[in-house]
Amino acid sequence: MPKTEDQTAAISHEDARRIVSGQHDDPFSVLGPHKVGRSRWVTALDPGAANLEAVSGGKSYPLEPVSGVHGLFTGKVAGTKPYRLAGDDGHGNSWDIDDPYRFGPVIGEMDEYLLAEGTHERLWKVLGAHVLDHEGARGTHFAVWAPNARRVSVVGDFNHWDGRRHPMRRRGSTGVWEIFIPDLGEGTVYKYEILGVDGRTGPLKADPVGFGSQHAPENASVVRDIDGYGWDDAQWMASRGAANGREAPISVYEVHLGSWKRKHDEGGRSLSYKELAKE
Repeated sequence: MPKTEDQTAAISHEDARRIVSGQHDDPFSVLGPHKVGRSRWVTALDPGAANLEAVSGGKSYPLEPVSGVHGLFTGKVAGTKPYRLAGDDGHGNSWDIDDPYRFGPVIGEMDEYLLAEGTHERLWKVLGAHVLDHEGARGTHFAVWAPNARRVSVVGDFNHWDGRRHPMRRRGSTGVWEIFIPDLGEGTVYKYEILGVDGRTGPLKADPVGFGSQHAPENASVVRDIDGYGWDDAQWMASRGAANGREAPISVYEVHLGSWKRKHDEGGRSLSYKELAKE
């Protein structure tokens, strides 16, 4: 369909192209609800949809396909009430989802400040995947540190492992990317897709601060609701302060360096320790 004057005001052709191609570094500036004049416009990416509408306040508002690209829809949605997206593929299959791009950030200003300063002492509370309530919805908040990325997306079965579907929000100069996805919870399998500054995506990455993972040989991360877990280590927690740290056994943790840095121009080989030290 021809792009209307209203559509042009809501989304530029360049933004539309970059969103659909997975090249946009600020998806929240395009997707979700935005004020255009006095109207609220909603833009959503759903490559599998033949038809898409926003449902708000008991009313349905059709979203029209954006001209020149596939899978991007936009349209006016009256009022300010929350909305859901209802779509179908034209072959009898339909779905109804909440829109991640209508939600604000989860990471607060103090966390952002400490992350940027490099002095945050409770990173596990901020990074990783956390099941929580946010702005009236239950879902999972994903956050990962990838300072040199142009774009980071969460991928999994819930979006057919398509990195265009859930690109994340960059948090200023912290190097952290985040997104809250409603209706996802315990047991969700996921990885991160990272678009580098060279314009290429490498192998999908497991979560370096993940709280669950698949059994080998599979290696994706799994959402675990650690806040809802029934810990039974109260006695040990109470006694550990009296332990002699110098003479007691230690716990050793391992990180697989080769999985997070590779030479893409040399067949994707892993870096040596000397090369990693320079990085």
